[in-house]
Amino acid sequence: MDIKDKVAIVTGGASGLGQACVEMFVQHGANVMIFDRAVEKAKQLCETLGDKVAFIEVDVSDEADVKKGIDETLARFSAIHVLVNCAGIGMAGKTFGSKGIMPLDLFKLTINVNLVGSFNVLRLVAEQFAKNPEEEKGVIINTASVAAFDGQIGQAAYSASKGGVAAMTLPIARDLAPYGIRVMTIAPGVIDTPMMAMLPDDKRRPLIDMVQSPKRLGLPSEFAQLALHIVENSYLNGETIRLDGGIRMQPR
Repeated sequence: MDIKDKVAIVTGGASGLGQACVEMFVQHGANVMIFDRAVEKAKQLCETLGDKVAFIEVDVSDEADVKKGIDETLARFSAIHVLVNCAGIGMAGKTFGSKGIMPLDLFKLTINVNLVGSFNVLRLVAEQFAKNPEEEKGVIINTASVAAFDGQIGQAAYSASKGGVAAMTLPIARDLAPYGIRVMTIAPGVIDTPMMAMLPDDKRRPLIDMVQSPKRLGLPSEFAQLALHIVENSYLNGETIRLDGGIRMQPR
C-alpha cells in the first residue's frame, strides 16, 4: 500500500511512538487522525503539522468513544486505510512482595488499556476497512513489547497485556484475510520515549547494557520507519517483529 493520500488513525499519537508515526506518515503524504487523551499535546502537534492532521479525544477502551472517533475521521477525511495502535500504559508492581499483593484493579487497568483497547479499536476500524474499494483494503499495526517475551520482575500485568497483543496477531490476521486486511505487530525494546525519560539514570543504564548493538536506546523514528515499511510491504502479515537491538531482558 502506498501511504500517499491514504488516511491513518494513530492511537496515542500525541507523543512517543505514536507521534513519530504521525510525523512519518504526514511526511510521506498521508492524512492522519490522532486518537489520544493528551489534549494539549495533540493540539500542538496538529498546529505544527497543518491540515493533514486532526485530533479527537478518545478513550481506546470505550466503545462509544472509538465509534465517535471513527465517525469524525470519516467526516474529515472520507475513508480509513491504516490503523496504528500505540496507546498504552506502563504499570509496574510485584505479584506479591514486601509491599503486599498487587491490587487487582491495577492488573485489570493495564489489560483493559493495552490489550482490550487495542482490540476494541481494531475491530471497529476493520469494519470500515472492509468498505474500501481497493484490493488491499487496510493495514493494522499493533504495539506489543519485548516484555511480552522476557518480562522483568514487576511486569506481570504489562507483560500479560503485551503478550496478548502479540498472541492475537495471527488469529486476527486470519479473521480479516478474506477482506484484504493485513495485521502486524511491532514489539519494541527500550525506546527513548517520554515514558522511558521518566526513569532515573540508574534504571535506564542497565536496560541499555542489555542491548546487543547498537548500545543505545531505540529512537521513536525507527519505530515509525518500521511502521511505514509494514504499510508499504504487502507481503508482511500475521507476524510480530521485535525492534530491540537484540536485547534479551534480564529478571531486573
